[in-house]
Amino acid sequence: MATGLHQSFVHPRRVRVIADHASRLVPSGARVLDVGTGDGLIAAALAERRRDLRIEGIDVLVRDDTAIAVTAFDGRVIPMGAASVDVVTMFDVLHHADDPAALLAEACRVARTCVVIKDHVASGWLSRTILAVMDDVGNRRHGVALPHHYLSGPQWRTAIEHVGLKPAVWEVGGLGLYPWPASLVFGGRLHVLARLDKAAA
Repeated sequence: MATGLHQSFVHPRRVRVIADHASRLVPSGARVLDVGTGDGLIAAALAERRRDLRIEGIDVLVRDDTAIAVTAFDGRVIPMGAASVDVVTMFDVLHHADDPAALLAEACRVARTCVVIKDHVASGWLSRTILAVMDDVGNRRHGVALPHHYLSGPQWRTAIEHVGLKPAVWEVGGLGLYPWPASLVFGGRLHVLARLDKAAA
């Protein structure tokens, strides 16, 4: 039942809200690589909002029916050269990686200007439990890896600084992903939206 409710009500809203947020963060005329594309609906919705963008996707598990073209990769090394795209987007992807910091470094390597992220911030056992439940309901049926690697605020700062990125946008909050009263449990400060800029060469 929870899975059905998520697919019918939560997922469409999530697609719309994340695409709305991302559309104001991605620079004009960018070639965008969406890492961990899934069904491709967020990337497609972003492309509809921003006709100036060129978006392609990669994922560990390429689904049979995706809203944009998606290429397979191993989840660790992005199969593209340094600075080969303008922007890398990752929407609720890093916490699925075996090594979130290493995948962030790969995104930084491939992006020329910035990395745009929607992910989670964990602040204790309760937040981690809520995030794990959300993850399981939304992803288990698709065979997505669920290591539950949620970063705390200090871990995020360390990972970002380590790869030489600078937070141009860092917004922690519900982001409008859930209506009331679900927002009381699944919103709060569990979510982060960020644009991480690369230093000018």
